[in-house]
Amino acid sequence: MPISQIAKQHLVIFTRYPEPGKTKTRLIAALGSEGAAELQRQMTEHTVSQVKQLQKDFSLSFEVRFAGGNLQSVHDWLGSDLICQPQGEGDLGERLVRSLLSAFESGAEKVIIIGTDCPDINAGILVKAFKQLHHQDLVLGPAEDGGYYLIGLQRPMPDLFANITWGTSQVLEQTIEIARLLNLSVAYLPVLCDIDRPEDLPLCEKFISSP
Repeated sequence: MPISQIAKQHLVIFTRYPEPGKTKTRLIAALGSEGAAELQRQMTEHTVSQVKQLQKDFSLSFEVRFAGGNLQSVHDWLGSDLICQPQGEGDLGERLVRSLLSAFESGAEKVIIIGTDCPDINAGILVKAFKQLHHQDLVLGPAEDGGYYLIGLQRPMPDLFANITWGTSQVLEQTIEIARLLNLSVAYLPVLCDIDRPEDLPLCEKFISSP
């Protein structure tokens, strides 16, 4: 990625190409494979839209890191003007580390990663996260399910993503414990909900078409 495209404040959006049967699989029982993929599509587009709005008043660059699909299909979907790259192989921790290293090596000084599962992420939360990185080593947005919807760092910290049991309710707790062992200062954002399970669906009614 050209350094000229990376600002000192850089945001990475992790998402998955909305292919039916391969995305939001825990919601297929409630929405069907097409409905689950449509929810993934709408939530990703909502997140990208929020970030584009933020760019009008706040200095940052952003990119989309995707799983599934390919670069052409993602550009056809989200627009060829966006910086898009595949997440690559490995578990979530390895993919997060890869994207962080790439951003810092390209000139970023503060990097935040978010997913697209949290409909309540907004410009205010993102601005607050970047501002906290002026004073703290690490910023975390805790999710109600025990994970996190946002993580931000001032420098690469691969150890922070090692030996995490991804996809469980222990992710946030384990991350905080590693941060403590690394003597990192930590700032916390408000607790928000991720949309991963059928019981979460009432939180994202605006994305779900009526039958």
